[in-house]
Amino acid sequence: MLAYVINPGSTSTKLALAEIERGDNPALPSLLRLKLDKTEVMHSALLSGPLELGDLQADLMTAATDWPKPDAVVAACGLIGNLQAGAYRVTPELAEWLLTHPHGEYTSNVGAALALHLAESRGVPAYVVDPPDVDELRPEARVSGLAGVERLSRLHTLNARLVARRAAHEQGLRFQDARVVVAHLGGSISVSAFEGAKIIDTTGARLDEGPFTPSRAGTLPIRALLDVAYSRPRSDAEKLLLSGAGFLGLTGTADLRELERREKTESRVKLAADAFAYQVAKNIGAYSAALSARPHAVAITGGIARWESVVNRIERQIGWIAPLTVLPGDLELEALAEGMGRVLLGLETAQDWTPPGAASAADSV
Repeated sequence: MLAYVINPGSTSTKLALAEIERGDNPALPSLLRLKLDKTEVMHSALLSGPLELGDLQADLMTAATDWPKPDAVVAACGLIGNLQAGAYRVTPELAEWLLTHPHGEYTSNVGAALALHLAESRGVPAYVVDPPDVDELRPEARVSGLAGVERLSRLHTLNARLVARRAAHEQGLRFQDARVVVAHLGGSISVSAFEGAKIIDTTGARLDEGPFTPSRAGTLPIRALLDVAYSRPRSDAEKLLLSGAGFLGLTGTADLRELERREKTESRVKLAADAFAYQVAKNIGAYSAALSARPHAVAITGGIARWESVVNRIERQIGWIAPLTVLPGDLELEALAEGMGRVLLGLETAQDWTPPGAASAADSV
């Protein structure tokens, strides 16, 4: 099966021609084989700014001019709002709705429109897969200690689900039969618990919970957080917590290569790296406890997974919990291709998106 795969970014859009085949292990049917021919379309302006969508659609058409006709086109989905994981058919209504940024500004909100345009030109269906705001949390995981405040599910769904699935396969288990904790360690961080192929609990990302990141503060003591909030305007507080904290605030840099080099000679950087690994390990332990039994695997992904000494620290701390799988970097193109492949090969059924309010209106008739 062939699919065009689209992953929009703020300054470039990644594109791939994916060849997808069944794997060799009948006991693990979703262990697929992929071959990706990747390319990248650079943007003349920020995607969230003055770049015209039509210009990008034309650029993608040009990039795919010589590619054979696919069976489908799939794109990363934007903030679609509290759905189950999986693939969703793209309709003109869905594509248009996402362009209004209904749940906030997000680069991949344009993904559905890009997929639909390219798919219509080839006469094939378009899909989006695993939105970042997939919500499968257990009811008790939503409850905070303050009435009216719920914990939310917004994380690195694409990468985390792919990594959780591969970690399960390494243990000889189908994804739906495995318990896995995934730590996505990148510019933002999420730690998530998977059981029954669902994300039953997560730290979330951005201004949610979890370890500090290269430039974000992570979870803070409440008293200190109140001090920050009341000492400056909200916009300044958010800027500090999102882009002036973490490794940057502790060491003066968010550059991982520089940090890796400096930790060998600077005690301040070594302490920050120790603290980071410690916080990641604590969160992995906490989200292991969210499962019904000990996890079958723990997995680490994202750019920081390339920092060998930090990964070693984490493994020493959590090795008693479960075997560790390390899959560094960004695997979103692969995740989109696999998600599409499971639908094309009949392993999963694509879902239909319902416009907000449509279901409740129908129920009231």
